[in-house]
Amino acid sequence: MYVVGTPIGHLGELSSRAIAALRAADLIACEDTRETARLASHLGLGAQLVAVHEHNERAGAERLIAALADGKRVALVSDAGTPAVSDPGARVVRAVQEAGYRVVPISGPSAAVVALSASGLLDAQFRFVGFLPVKSAARRKTLEALRGEDCALVFYEAPHRIVDCVADIAAVMQPERELVIARELTKLFEQIVRLPVAEAPAWLAADTNRQRGEFVLLLAGAQPEEGLDAEARRTLDLLLDELPPSRAVKLAQAITGAPRKLLYDHAMAHAVDAPQDEDDD
Repeated sequence: MYVVGTPIGHLGELSSRAIAALRAADLIACEDTRETARLASHLGLGAQLVAVHEHNERAGAERLIAALADGKRVALVSDAGTPAVSDPGARVVRAVQEAGYRVVPISGPSAAVVALSASGLLDAQFRFVGFLPVKSAARRKTLEALRGEDCALVFYEAPHRIVDCVADIAAVMQPERELVIARELTKLFEQIVRLPVAEAPAWLAADTNRQRGEFVLLLAGAQPEEGLDAEARRTLDLLLDELPPSRAVKLAQAITGAPRKLLYDHAMAHAVDAPQDEDDD
């Protein structure tokens, strides 16, 4: 089975090897047959299109394995970009491998890497997060856990959630951190802007056109908080997920040896919806 990366926008991104694999395929598994039908029409493909998405991956994998057993050539694509990266496909790949068939990747575009390459961020490392939770409370809790990460963070977001998502990032993250908003990558209205987190909500609100398209958000890594090292922050953040602030601080101090005041200040500043603690010592 060939795992084929497809364009995230500009059709010129499709490699000659990817085109050859798709033209040779008897069966193309895709998220949405309507989306892939446009690509198939552009390339003049004759392969049968089969919908394999997050709701039917198990059954879809069985169908693909059966096709492989019959000697058919199979390709796996997503609507745009590389399959199985914040898109369906991982379960299919695993099932095909476990059935004893070879999985061959054919490199193609990835929105995360494309955005990083043009972001201007200077972080040596990045962490791909993908889509954040849909609900604001859950999204803020996830962001809070990521607040101390010293590498660039990469998120995907849909247009109907971009305003709320950026507002939550601005509410949780340090205001001076750089945020890159990249939308409609490789398409006609491509836009990439880098600005301080605190300014991002106003930038989006200034023009509704800025809220359209598929988004990649890249957040520069956090600078160390003065006086509290990364290990102490990480330990405390983990404890805050389960305990009231003062108990979490007490345990974090015992584990890390960090000053209690710095730990407590961090807990008060960053705990989200922490339960009330009756023990205040």
